[in-house]
Amino acid sequence: MVGKLIKSSIKTLRVLKESGVTDNLTKFPINRFEIKESKKLTNAANNLDNIEIMNSKTEKQLSKVNTIDELKTYIEGFKGCPLHKDATNAVFSDGNPKSKIMLIGEAPGHDEDIEGKPFVGRSGKLLDKILDSIDLNREKVFILNVLKCRPPKNRNPKPSEIEKCEPFLKKQLEIIKPKLIIALGRISAITLLRKKDSLKDMRNKIHKYEGIDLIVTYHPAALLRNPNYKKPTWDDFSFIRDEYLNGK
Repeated sequence: MVGKLIKSSIKTLRVLKESGVTDNLTKFPINRFEIKESKKLTNAANNLDNIEIMNSKTEKQLSKVNTIDELKTYIEGFKGCPLHKDATNAVFSDGNPKSKIMLIGEAPGHDEDIEGKPFVGRSGKLLDKILDSIDLNREKVFILNVLKCRPPKNRNPKPSEIEKCEPFLKKQLEIIKPKLIIALGRISAITLLRKKDSLKDMRNKIHKYEGIDLIVTYHPAALLRNPNYKKPTWDDFSFIRDEYLNGK
């Protein structure tokens, strides 16, 4: 009987201790939940500080990069992003670095990770057909992704991953100096434009990114999932042909 009473008392004391009752004689009461939340906020702030420090260091190193080949070498050796350690290849770009038309997707997928090139596999073949429909091909455009390494299971990029990769994207823009950016898919568009709009709302407009015209359209993979997107995609590329290719 006494043993059961002692065990019950110990259990009760533990519950009281976890509830903060043991601190009731201090000058100020302690809210344990507030402390935990404070630690979370502190950790989040520290992570942001680390990203800013890393980006500052990266941008300083990138200031010494002057060519696409130098940038490719730098990215392939960059280990500042956690995605790099599990990637088969860093996916830099494909196409003509002298082109004035740049197509930007969100991140490499499985096939891109294996081959080290953006937009291969079924979505890549469909993109080739779309380009061909307005008399373009990979030798006339420059293709890349916001992220240079594949996220696990092709999940959407995390904000921290975008922050670490965006300096590379800006450097690619600085070197190539395109006249037009085509954002392929909503994730690419909201990443570049810092908006949370639907893809439908971002279409049929000329946006700006780093002072460069930007047009939003569907990702080829979306067309494979839903053929109804083919018509609006054709409308987007027809507009690109008429406004940026025919005599401009």
